[in-house]
Amino acid sequence: MTILRNEKGFIKLAFYTALLAFIIYTGIQFGMPYYRHSAFKSDVKEIARISLGDAERTKVQVMDSAEGYGIPLDENNVKVVKKEKTTQVKASWSENVDILGVYQKMLNFEIDIEE
Repeated sequence: MTILRNEKGFIKLAFYTALLAFIIYTGIQFGMPYYRHSAFKSDVKEIARISLGDAERTKVQVMDSAEGYGIPLDENNVKVVKKEKTTQVKASWSENVDILGVYQKMLNFEIDIEE
């Protein structure tokens, strides 16, 4: 353990450990909205595929799914259109990613599924 034998070695280890922790934190902060988008899109695809009722019932199911994932989806940003043999679902929302109060980035998501 020659790296910890002097003060300079410990500072270097502490710096790299803090840098690694910051990179992991930032990755999680940016990764979670994209994960929620992907999982929600998969759920909406299933909802559209098995929708039997009217468009309003499908819209309620989509809103419930969004609430389950913690997606800030407004009812005005969800459109469900029943066609002859398919159902089309469009939704859009934005999420703000905040990195330690220093850097903020608005991420915009949109899904357009026809099953």
